[in-house]
Amino acid sequence: MDAAQQVHEQFVAALEAGTLQRRSNLGLAAVGLDPKRAAAILHSQMVSRQLDRLSRKLQARGEGFYTIGSSGHEGNAALAEALRVDDIAFLHYRDAAFQIHRANRVPGENPMWDMLLSFTASAEDPISGGRHKVLGSKRLAIPPQTSTIASHLPKAVGAAFSIGIARRMGLEETTLAKDGVVLCSFGDASANHSTAVGALNTAAWAAFQGTPMPIVFLCEDNGIGISTKTPKGWVEANWSGRAGLHYIQCDGCDLADAWRGASEAVDYARRYRKPVFLHMKTVRLYGHAGNDVQQVYLSKEDIAADNARDPLLASAALLIEEGVMNAADVRAAYDAIEAQLLRQVELAIQRPKLPDAAAVMASIVPPKRIGVERPLASAEARAAIFADEAAVMEKPQHMARLISWGMADLLLQYPNVIVCGEDVGPKGGVYNATARLHARFGSARVINTLLDEQAILGLAIGAAHNGLLPMPEIQFLAYVHNAEDQIRGEAATLSFFSNGQYTNPMVVRIAGLPYQKGFGGHFHNDNSLAVFRDIPGLVIAVPSSGREAVLMLRECVRLAHEESRVVIFVEPIALYMTRDLHSEGDGLWTSVYEAPGVSQIRVGEIGVHGDGRDLAIVTYGNGVYLSLQAQKLLAEQGVSARVIDLRWIAPLAEEALLEAVAPCGRVLVVDECRETGSQSEALLALMALKAPDKALGVLAATDSFIPLARAATHTLPSRDGIVAKALEMVRG
Repeated sequence: MDAAQQVHEQFVAALEAGTLQRRSNLGLAAVGLDPKRAAAILHSQMVSRQLDRLSRKLQARGEGFYTIGSSGHEGNAALAEALRVDDIAFLHYRDAAFQIHRANRVPGENPMWDMLLSFTASAEDPISGGRHKVLGSKRLAIPPQTSTIASHLPKAVGAAFSIGIARRMGLEETTLAKDGVVLCSFGDASANHSTAVGALNTAAWAAFQGTPMPIVFLCEDNGIGISTKTPKGWVEANWSGRAGLHYIQCDGCDLADAWRGASEAVDYARRYRKPVFLHMKTVRLYGHAGNDVQQVYLSKEDIAADNARDPLLASAALLIEEGVMNAADVRAAYDAIEAQLLRQVELAIQRPKLPDAAAVMASIVPPKRIGVERPLASAEARAAIFADEAAVMEKPQHMARLISWGMADLLLQYPNVIVCGEDVGPKGGVYNATARLHARFGSARVINTLLDEQAILGLAIGAAHNGLLPMPEIQFLAYVHNAEDQIRGEAATLSFFSNGQYTNPMVVRIAGLPYQKGFGGHFHNDNSLAVFRDIPGLVIAVPSSGREAVLMLRECVRLAHEESRVVIFVEPIALYMTRDLHSEGDGLWTSVYEAPGVSQIRVGEIGVHGDGRDLAIVTYGNGVYLSLQAQKLLAEQGVSARVIDLRWIAPLAEEALLEAVAPCGRVLVVDECRETGSQSEALLALMALKAPDKALGVLAATDSFIPLARAATHTLPSRDGIVAKALEMVRG
């Protein structure tokens, strides 16, 4: 017999025979749960159970798709009753009962119909638009989650942290209420993931110092992860005595005890603004997901013991014994839910599906926001902010100082912008790029974080959920690999899986690329952007000079603010302090700081240096600096070249680039990133397809990590190497 059918028949038989048993002696009055509220929770639990049964039938018919059931975890509905409907909830994939119960508390919601549209991948699915079977709802303050393995915990911590930060910043129009609580739920197996451990550590680290952190971590412990059992006592031993984290345990299979734990956890988090670890014991019925057959790895005795812990059995027993309902009432409600679902599912199957690739991709880039343009800061406000550096600002400066001034202007113009990262505060960053920001804007807007890239990016994603505009800093490009899923799997996918309803705009500043002289080795000279280039919808900006860095950074913040974009801003470390271009003391790589409103560089605008026709050198970042040096030497040998600065790695400005190279018969791509997986591959493919008349050449870094000391540049393009390659192409 199908496992779902077996559990269903067990419940029905127990109702008919009157053999239901409570899990404990706790009564509704003892835990302060009103009988009507208890009956409503049971109804939500039964809806969730019937939906699980139906989803398996849909899969058998070919009308439903891979899904993860919630059966056995219905105790989480108690959290939906304990929380307010505006408390944001980042949910575990087994939390259908939570969403159903929250929806039942909001007038006009129809959770059964909405979930049927999701099960059948209808384009009318109100959260993902048919892109994935996910829990989520904009009206219910539930951002969509796919099959997450703890990757949602860092942003939940960030959202909780942002509530207090927004209050300190004096922001009134935030998404989350000032006294709001964040819920983040996950399984016992996910609690072992490094992402979960890091997020829980971050919350405890902040709370230990007195930082407000109103979050309930709901660990739904069913004792097994797919087929691997969790050691008994492991979760409690790990988290019950953790500094900065309040631990509560309850039985999710017992409605009264689940309510006790849920109400206590929510009250503590809301009252004391501190994190709670709510350890809810649950049971997993039917196996992990999809066609998983748990008989392969669990004994019949184990399965029978799990089935006996079915929370519906205990919930019904409690309400029947307390006289809230009788067995016939429960059975009638249960059957009515099934009948309604069976009627509606045939209609849901017929609803429209996503018709083509364009429809699928429509939500990758969020919809533009209308009427949100920010005016420039007043001259008086700017004068006050820069009073201590007014004289210096009239002189040409290097990139790092210009970036610092640029961020100060952005913090002044956008009151919801925050800067966060390791050492960005009083120290001013490793390269002084955030110098004086902390002194000018305070610790609420310039936030020193712990050393954890997942926490830094999670803070940014969560803060963006609350209406803030984060500018997180990752100290070195190589360090982003510790947390790349926060960008790939969380930030960049949110608009896609929510049909553009949820966004987390941000500008991620990353110091990176090679040629650095102060540090050595590949961790401080990472020359690969491949980790970002295949993420749909991501904007990738790489400036080559201080002036361009300021103008492009302003455009990046505009893109985040007005278009809700996720932007990666890679700052070439080797050019931070560079002043000279051709000879010592020429100062050609410095610029006078331009106030906002004077000039701009829009996304997709490329830079063209010179009007030579013999050769077009296409490059970016450090390559621009080296290519301009090579351009001068080539001119001395009678070769006229133009240097084209891509500026924007993604989206690539194809038409502008083709127009810029059009007058030249030869195109040389200079790429400081490694040959395999670098931008050069895409650029050469573009030229071969759309400019087949051009003679093409490439000079890229070799496929090697970067060593220490004088050998650090052996694998990279050089000025002389560019000259040699150009002469070879021009003169044969």
